Amino acid sequence: MIQPLTVFVVILVLIALSGIKIVQEYERGVIFRLGRAVGTRGPGIIVVIPFIESMRRIDLRTVTMDIPAQEVITRDNVSVKVSAVLYFRVVEPMSAVIAIENYVYGSNMIAQTTLRSVCGQVELDELLAEREKVNDQVQSIVDQQTEPWGVKVSTVEIKDIDLPGEMQRAIARQAEAERERRAKVIAAEGEFQASQKLADAAAILATHPMALTLRYLQSLREIAGTNNSTTIFPVPIELIRPFLDGRRTDAE
Repeated sequence: MIQPLTVFVVILVLIALSGIKIVQEYERGVIFRLGRAVGTRGPGIIVVIPFIESMRRIDLRTVTMDIPAQEVITRDNVSVKVSAVLYFRVVEPMSAVIAIENYVYGSNMIAQTTLRSVCGQVELDELLAEREKVNDQVQSIVDQQTEPWGVKVSTVEIKDIDLPGEMQRAIARQAEAERERRAKVIAAEGEFQASQKLADAAAILATHPMALTLRYLQSLREIAGTNNSTTIFPVPIELIRPFLDGRRTDAE
């Protein structure tokens, strides 16, 4: 027959063992003693006084959370859908338990409203071209809002910007026109540089008449090297200039 004392001892042992908790390296335990928060414990083995103390586990690892697509009207009145990713972690376990009921849900709501607000203050071109700037603005505002909760927002990254079909076609036409403009500018710059080089070459040939004759002979050599049936022989004007000057003298 089991003695009552033995039963009492077994119950005490079980109660004492129930107060031994194991907290992982990435966790902290917020201890409440008779309803009052007395601090955090862990990691490792900790002892919680049964019926007097209770513990709330808080995960300190970085949480990756999707921010659902938000309907945003940019400053230039373009309607877009913007989705993002939020990275945050708890740095003050006590505040994460006491200051807010659900810090994960609260951080998500703050991130959604901030994303809509910041994207609504910029134009579409700025939203597409300067995404890093928008990310930094959203991250800074959300971090300030969640700081009293003991939450640190490390990064906010815009994941996708969904444009209406007509706006996508307009951007495509704009990009095509920009490429054509660049092509024309490059071609014009090439013509300008070529004309400058030709002008420099003409100035050199004008100061050295024999250089022009050598250039004629080189052109003749190039023509003769091809399989043309007709050969054009360029005659330097210096060769016939004396005859022209003599005829002009006789006429006078």
